[in-house]
Amino acid sequence: MIIKKAILAVLMTAALAGCETQTEGQQRATTGALIGGAGGALVGQAIGGNTKSTVIGAASGALLGAVVGSATTPQRRGQQLCRYQDRYGRIYTAPCDDRYYNGDY
Repeated sequence: MIIKKAILAVLMTAALAGCETQTEGQQRATTGALIGGAGGALVGQAIGGNTKSTVIGAASGALLGAVVGSATTPQRRGQQLCRYQDRYGRIYTAPCDDRYYNGDY
């Protein structure tokens, strides 16, 4: 029962994380944390077989996944890329506008 609740919580977090406008680096870190957390929970459950090891595995995997996702973001020379959504729901990346650099986003 606890595993089902944990899986539901991860899926709800992933759904809510998709609603946020993020830069490419933030998106990769979020995705890495979600994938790492899920993988860590599975490994923790397989090794320890109890809730404590599952939670420790999920936390460790999420942290490692976020670090790897953030570190593997391609760097652009002096220009940040932001994620935008057009009126048809399509997501695309483009250079950030002045609101990003002024903190008015």
